[in-house]
Amino acid sequence: MSTAVAVVLLLAVVAYAIFGGADFGAGFWDLTAGGPERGQHPRDVIERSIGPVWEANHVWLIFIFVILWTSFPEAYASITLTLFVPLTIAALGIVLRGASFAFRKAVVTLRHRRTFGAAFAASSVLVPYCMGAIAGGIASGRVPAGGQAGDPVRSWINPTSILGGVLAVAAVAYLAAVYLVWDARRLDEGAMVEYFRRRAVIAAAVVGALGIIGTFVLRADAPYLFDGLASRALPLIILSVVCGVAALVLLVRKASRGARLLAVVAVASTILGWGVAQWPYILPETLTFSAAASPTGTLGTVLIVVVLAALIVVPGFVLLFVLDQKGLLPEEGVDEEPVVDRPTIQ
Repeated sequence: MSTAVAVVLLLAVVAYAIFGGADFGAGFWDLTAGGPERGQHPRDVIERSIGPVWEANHVWLIFIFVILWTSFPEAYASITLTLFVPLTIAALGIVLRGASFAFRKAVVTLRHRRTFGAAFAASSVLVPYCMGAIAGGIASGRVPAGGQAGDPVRSWINPTSILGGVLAVAAVAYLAAVYLVWDARRLDEGAMVEYFRRRAVIAAAVVGALGIIGTFVLRADAPYLFDGLASRALPLIILSVVCGVAALVLLVRKASRGARLLAVVAVASTILGWGVAQWPYILPETLTFSAAASPTGTLGTVLIVVVLAALIVVPGFVLLFVLDQKGLLPEEGVDEEPVVDRPTIQ
């Protein structure tokens, strides 16, 4: 039964990366869009794309934490006691990002929009980096078992964590760019289709380069994970590479209709490969999923709740995304007014 719950946990991580990760990636492109005039058009597309769904996507993160602390409390204690610094930074970043995104649409002065826009964009990069660093700390075996605290600095500032953080930022930026190509076409923004297509191609190349570099880093710093990726998880890694290359070819040829699905499969396969490579350990080489699991009754209850959530919550998500894609959701923010700097009284 612990295996079934572990699979649910891994699938929830995949869902958060695909949906919530793309929102963070959109913030990366917001950050790099340029000044107020040059970057206004892409920022408008980004805002219209993620505006209706960004709040809902964080449900997956809450779901991950609930499953983890309920089903594998010993591992949860070790992870939170050891990695509390990046976890705290990520939590603050999520709050800052959400507040800034909401307030940016509710103010009319250019100065305030710049302030909130900068906070939104910067936190959109900081949060996925911290998430990737946390994954790297766990995967490289720097979190001890037994509900004990490990080194609060080296656990997330190490070669594997740095690789994980940078790769997470690049991957969500890639996903977001591919999604934004689709959304720009849906919004009839021809110039923005080409704008985000070019960025998707660049991001795909960066992710590929980081993947190659990562093999050397993992071999030296996380040998158990490297061995798992090179053996039992190898089919998933091959699938990820094939889908990533196919998506890149479609993007280069400007035939991006199938690129979105291929990009999703490429990222999802990589995360699934991480889970398979690390199996059967939740904390590599020190704590297995079965050893960390709660009593059978608790695990059974968790699985029942997961099934109920799938029946009750998932249809709502599907409806939300369908309405968003069809442009049937109302616009958010204040009525359009001239965005100007208001002079201060001397």
